[in-house]
Amino acid sequence: MTELDPVIHAQARLRVVASLSALGDGDRIAFPRLQELLAMTAGNLSVHLRKLEEAGYVEINKTHHGRTPTTLVRLSPRGRLAFEEYTEAIRTLLDPTPSKEQS
Repeated sequence: MTELDPVIHAQARLRVVASLSALGDGDRIAFPRLQELLAMTAGNLSVHLRKLEEAGYVEINKTHHGRTPTTLVRLSPRGRLAFEEYTEAIRTLLDPTPSKEQS
């Protein structure tokens, strides 16, 4: 049986990774915008981002625009691969019959 990545499988983290995967490779999103998209509190989002960062799935860059601190988040290449593997595992669980390629 296919194992699901426990880091991604938690509902809130799955929402975060799915949202970040919609960005292009290397694209980043500001923390407040991600928070707004996911309708999560700053504290809740921070906790889940920390777990994803510890797993190497997201990269967080804290910078400044003028005097305003800005936190930018992106899905790392490792995180993108992990999400692709996760979605493939879900597909396999939902339809365990191997697909036949047409000749």
